[in-house]
Amino acid sequence: MQTFLEGAGWFIWPLGLCSVVAALVVIERLLALREARVLPRKALELILSGDFEAVRKAFPRTAGGRIVNFALTDSPDPAALTAYARLEVSRMERGMFIPESIVSIAPLIGLFGTVYGLYILFPEDGGMPDQQMLVRGVGLALTTTMLGLLIAMPVLLADNFIMRRIEVLAARLALVVERLNARGDGRGRA
Repeated sequence: MQTFLEGAGWFIWPLGLCSVVAALVVIERLLALREARVLPRKALELILSGDFEAVRKAFPRTAGGRIVNFALTDSPDPAALTAYARLEVSRMERGMFIPESIVSIAPLIGLFGTVYGLYILFPEDGGMPDQQMLVRGVGLALTTTMLGLLIAMPVLLADNFIMRRIEVLAARLALVVERLNARGDGRGRA
C-alpha cells in the first residue's frame, strides 16, 4: 500500500485533500439531514392534524418548526410562505457543490498525473527512457488515474444519496406549506 501511495508522487496531496474534504462534507450533510433535524415524524403528524402551535413549541429548531413559526408569527401570504420554505430547502443543500466539484476534479487530477507520468518518461535530450524512469513514469500514470477514480466513485454515490434525501425532505416541507396555506379560511390566512 505504501508503494502504491508513493507511486502517486506529489499528486497524492491534492487527491488526498479532495478525499478528506468530500468525506467531511458528506458526513456533515448526513448528520444535518437527519429526520429529527428537519421534520420529525411526530411533527409531521401534528401538522397533518392541524396542531401547528404544538409543532412550534416542540420542534422550534427543525426546518419544519421554523416554517410553522414563520407562518404563525408573520401570517405571510402563500407565496411568501413558499419562498421561506424554499429558503429552508436551500439551507439543506448548503455545501453540496463541494462533492459535485470533487467528482469532477479528482479524475481530472488523476488524468493530469497520467499525462505528467507519460511526459517524464522521455528525457530532455530526446533519448529513450531507462528502465527506472519507465517504471516511475508508468507507475505515476496508472496510480494517479486509479486514485482519482477511486475518490470520485464513492463521492458520486454519496452525492446522489444526499441529493435524493434532500428531494424527499423538500417534498415533506412542501406538504407542511400546503397545510399551513390551507388553514383558517382556506385562502392561506388564519
